[in-house]
Amino acid sequence: MPKILISDKLSERAVAVFTERGVEVDYKPGLSPDDLKAIIGAYDGLAVRSATKVTAEILEAADNLKVVGRAGIGVDNIDREAATAKGVVVMNTPFGNSITTAEHAIAMMMALARQIPMANASTHAGKWEKSKFMGVELYGKVLGLVGAGNIGSIVADRAHGLKMRVVAFDPFLSPERADEMGVEKADLDTLLARSDFITIHTPLTDKTRNLLDAAAFAKCKPGVRVVNCARGGIVDEAALKDALESGHVAGASLDVFTEEPAKDNPLFGRDDVVATPHLGAATEEAQENVAIQVADQMSDYLLTGAVSNALNMPSVSAEDAPQLRPYMKLAEQLGSFAGQVTESGIRSATIEFEGHVAGLNTKPLVQAAIAGLLKPFSDAVNMVSAPVIARERGIDIAEVKHDRSGDYQTLIKLTVVTERFTRSVSGTLFGGDKPRIVDIKGIQVEAPFSRSMLYITNEDKPGLIGALGTLFSEKGLNIASFHLGRVEAGGDAIALVELDNELPDAVLTEIRALPLVTQAKRLVF
Repeated sequence: MPKILISDKLSERAVAVFTERGVEVDYKPGLSPDDLKAIIGAYDGLAVRSATKVTAEILEAADNLKVVGRAGIGVDNIDREAATAKGVVVMNTPFGNSITTAEHAIAMMMALARQIPMANASTHAGKWEKSKFMGVELYGKVLGLVGAGNIGSIVADRAHGLKMRVVAFDPFLSPERADEMGVEKADLDTLLARSDFITIHTPLTDKTRNLLDAAAFAKCKPGVRVVNCARGGIVDEAALKDALESGHVAGASLDVFTEEPAKDNPLFGRDDVVATPHLGAATEEAQENVAIQVADQMSDYLLTGAVSNALNMPSVSAEDAPQLRPYMKLAEQLGSFAGQVTESGIRSATIEFEGHVAGLNTKPLVQAAIAGLLKPFSDAVNMVSAPVIARERGIDIAEVKHDRSGDYQTLIKLTVVTERFTRSVSGTLFGGDKPRIVDIKGIQVEAPFSRSMLYITNEDKPGLIGALGTLFSEKGLNIASFHLGRVEAGGDAIALVELDNELPDAVLTEIRALPLVTQAKRLVF
């Protein structure tokens, strides 16, 4: 039974979902980093919100960890590079709190436009300063949307209801999607120059850090108002303070800050700043939604292999997972075969799909093949870490899908280019789910994968089979199956021998010394 640790405060529904799905769960919010490090090695999954910092140090101690699930969108509290290198899937829940966060952005924009928090405080103080709090309408104003993903699109929809005009900056926004959203796509400088209000809905990355800095504010229309309910650090707080003091920026509504909890900030205490303590996802509905979503996603992955909303691995639906599983095993074993027989540096790998498999979700199959290929060189390799390790080693990875139909209903071919040669191996599924090798280096051979195998390349001349049989008999090794293939009579040939026993090093040395043998490799699957 998989075991999950919840280290932040989550809705109790998360515990119930894990339990109902057959996953053991421990609920321990508020752990110190040292306490978390001391116990994380016992868990297959870690469910967090924003309080737990999943650092490289924590991940190093997480020997059994397979998945980290973030109940929310932002994952800047998780070291994704370290998780990927460790082979840990990182998931978030991008849809569970989208409406709540979008509504908060609209609320913050309205509060800023009408100075509601300041007027509220003044009225409670008995001042009745009606003339002091002159606001502005949203009707007819231009809203600049920085980030037009799920939350940004909801904000745009609500803004249309307020009769605002929306201009959007998002490098990933297609013209077709912009038309669907009813927004005008623009570059950032154009958005800054035209917007009366700017709302931010993008993750914090190296590219978005301090996206709104002094230079950006200088390009803004005088009197612009800025709303940030995304992530602290996207707005340069010092630059924003200067722009507020100069009057170039009329006001700001901030739900997020560079340092949180924000107990002391240069923007606090200003009448032109509305501040809330990271309340974007703080509704009962959102908290229950993300808790249920993260529990379901993590359970799906640990129990069935389904991957949803992962940031470092291709998605695999719960419906697709059973169908893909035998293909993933085939791809991994083809990679393992190529990796085990490779003796020089790998330059590139190409994975080709033909027949039925070409119509499936092949991204996970590519990663499975690369994981198998690199596994003989590093025990740390799995489907998550394989692409990163390949990239670090300078290995080019290519994927090709063929519409053609060949000799097999479904076929996967892996071609590896090394410093010395190019080698290919192909495989298919027999009986619907049994991986089988059908071609090695262009030589047809049909053999199942088994735990202990011997791969031989040799000259096609009489005597090899007899010599091998004699040697195995002398050493007490039983042959389970023997598969042969050749280019032509008297030419290059191969043999795949399935053994009931593991092949000792000493016997392998004797096999390599036999006449006609050019290469002999022990294979373990």
